[in-house]
Amino acid sequence: MPIRWNVLQVSEAADMIEEFVNQAAQPLEQVRIVAQEARKIANLPQYVDQHLCRIISDVERAIGGGQFDPVGRLRSGVQAIRKDIPESAIEEERAKLKIGRQQALM
Repeated sequence: MPIRWNVLQVSEAADMIEEFVNQAAQPLEQVRIVAQEARKIANLPQYVDQHLCRIISDVERAIGGGQFDPVGRLRSGVQAIRKDIPESAIEEERAKLKIGRQQALM
């Protein structure tokens, strides 16, 4: 049964998503560092520490790097998209586009 959706467009979208996630990772890493340092403030109330822990956890969940989520949900989502694309489908789609762009010799 042929694929009816454009595999190449989905692959390109996954590439773009991954690029934006990578761009967002550095500022989010800075958020994690600042929150970790803020937890070291003397006499920090527990209710404030809980908020800082949640921020750290949210960053780790999003971009990875934590003990329980080393990859991150955003990156694992992109990996899941790529895993669901049939292996040969992208090459077939590129070949179809290439054939369609060639001019006829006759």
